[in-house]
Amino acid sequence: MAAGQNPELERFLREVDEITDLVEELKSDDPKIRDKAFQKADEKLEKGGTEIVEGCRTKLNRTLINPNPSCGRPPQPPNLPGKYGLESSEMYQEDFLTILERDAEARGKRRRKNQKLANALKDKGNAAFNKGDYATAVQYYTDGLEKLRDFQALYTNRAQAYIKLEKYEEALTDCEWALKCNENCVKAYVHMGKANLSLKKYEEARQCYQKILEIDPNREKLVKEYTNLLELAQKKEQQEKEVVEEFERGNVNTTTAHEVLKKLSSPNKISLFYLGGVRLLTELMKECTEQTLFRTSNGFSIINDNEIIRRSLTSSVKEPYEVELCVSVLVLWQAVSRGNEENQRLFITSSGTSEQLLDLLSCKESGIYKECLTLISIYLLSEYGKGLLLCNLNLTRLMQILMGFMNCIDETVGDAMGILTSLVPENKFKKHCRNDFAVNVLPSFESLLQNLKLVNKQMFPQCISVIGSIASDKTISGQIAGREEYWESCLNAIDEAISSVTEAEYREILYTLLGLMVNFSIEQCCTIQAKAPAITERCILLLSSTDGGILTRATGLLSHVLPQSAEAVEKAVKAGMVKKMHRFIKADGKTTIRYAVKTLAVCSSNSEQAREEIVKCDKKFSALRKLLSSDDELVVGNTALCLSHCFEIPGAATSLLKSDIVRTLLKHAGGDAKENGLQQNAAIALGKLCLAEPRHRTELRELHGLEILTSCMKYIK
Repeated sequence: MAAGQNPELERFLREVDEITDLVEELKSDDPKIRDKAFQKADEKLEKGGTEIVEGCRTKLNRTLINPNPSCGRPPQPPNLPGKYGLESSEMYQEDFLTILERDAEARGKRRRKNQKLANALKDKGNAAFNKGDYATAVQYYTDGLEKLRDFQALYTNRAQAYIKLEKYEEALTDCEWALKCNENCVKAYVHMGKANLSLKKYEEARQCYQKILEIDPNREKLVKEYTNLLELAQKKEQQEKEVVEEFERGNVNTTTAHEVLKKLSSPNKISLFYLGGVRLLTELMKECTEQTLFRTSNGFSIINDNEIIRRSLTSSVKEPYEVELCVSVLVLWQAVSRGNEENQRLFITSSGTSEQLLDLLSCKESGIYKECLTLISIYLLSEYGKGLLLCNLNLTRLMQILMGFMNCIDETVGDAMGILTSLVPENKFKKHCRNDFAVNVLPSFESLLQNLKLVNKQMFPQCISVIGSIASDKTISGQIAGREEYWESCLNAIDEAISSVTEAEYREILYTLLGLMVNFSIEQCCTIQAKAPAITERCILLLSSTDGGILTRATGLLSHVLPQSAEAVEKAVKAGMVKKMHRFIKADGKTTIRYAVKTLAVCSSNSEQAREEIVKCDKKFSALRKLLSSDDELVVGNTALCLSHCFEIPGAATSLLKSDIVRTLLKHAGGDAKENGLQQNAAIALGKLCLAEPRHRTELRELHGLEILTSCMKYIK
């Protein structure tokens, strides 16, 4: 029997809780609590019978409890003197409590067993639900509730399955039972809202969604989505009501549209007949009323079921008349969908429509794919329409097709990139693309990089930005960073840009591409390690550019790849990297300085030649010491690290005897920086400074810095 059919559940649970609490009180170390519990037990005895609750059924058991079940003798009156007189009340009470405790333990054991069985049935129900077998899921959840009637998750899960089966009243009942188990059950209110919405009980649905916010204010986004659906349902109902009224009044547009749809449903006409009908129908779709009439008059089905129209949409090789008819139908879809959310939903969710739309988008006929782009763009005018695209289109294939427009020179490439720019940042898009992005999308992008001369150079930077946006997903970023073909394609594109006579033509492409490479080079992987020397060679060439943005990003790329390859460091140092980075740290530009000082730190860590060149460039380290006062902790930390490497050069530490280097490093070593690396590097630099030049120790003692340095020794390896 379902829990919803048994009104005794709460009484049963209350009785079990009462007995369990009584047993716990009898075991208490507090005499007052224990005495009070004995009194409660006596009161139960004096009733002359006990109520035994089984499941959710209550039965009256009038059988007397044997006060001495273990003695093997008949029960004695409680007022008899002697051995069976005064002691009998205590014996009676103790035996009752023993039975009570055993009963509670038995119930607990039985409940644990039922809990296990109910969980197993819930898992089976979930599996059936995920397969779309909702009736079987309901049966499993029902069986689970037979085992455990206060299992909240089984009620909410069964309510969800009932909604799928369009049994909304049953779903409401289950939600009510879930709330009896837990009055703050958010899922119960979610499903209750859905069921009420389906029953067109709009105010009740709204109250359910409002209750979710009261329980958890952080669910505002979820509640907003459901409220939007509620408002759309009300809007749809009002639209359809107005259509009926207009039709009854004899509105010319509505009656004409109705007649045209009837004619289009006629079979075996020539294509020109249907072409004329579709175009006339499109002209009539001026207002929401006509759009709604199209929907309520089964316009979508009439168009899709027409054999000649369907052939014009689905044939791989189209005759001229089929192209014309196909374009006209796409324009009609635009007319009936523009600003009408319910029409948009019906169209995109129709069987086969989403795949058909992508097929037409990849068609070679310009008229067809242009109208497809326009149709998709209409959906992007609202968050609801965008959500429909995200939920119903094959997003990986969509991205692959749209990237193919990069070889176009007309306005369609802008429309294609606009669609991607709108969709790609969405989490649903990224989640959808995770599994097959590297297989189905990335090769298309690599092909564009390898054929840079053929791409639309004005729009390609936006395409690169789209890749960067989707790569904010860690899984996708890792796929790209670990792909050798991607790095080869990037190097090929850089070579193409560098060799171009008109550098300005490739400037935006190069600038955006370098930013993308900087982001991916953060990943630590063997592919980047292997490509680091080749990447370094290109960066060295780019450092001769006069464009500040190119210089900054080339330096950033170097700062990321050099730590991953000793060979790359050697190439950079031999190419005069130290002098170039030293010039950068003297110039303005916060980002450039950050990258430059990190590059110096990496080079000085791996190359004695680099350390010697740094000392030679600035014997007093004036530029680096100036950076120690920066408000950028990453800059300060890398500067300290670079100095610690340079102090290994003979005479370097001595040149700073009359400077404030000890005081500055001590301040950072004993400070409370957010970046632990800053304290660590400052402590290392201070230690190496004092070891290289003992006279610095005197100042350190005067500043009471030995204690600080000692506490920081744990940082020094």
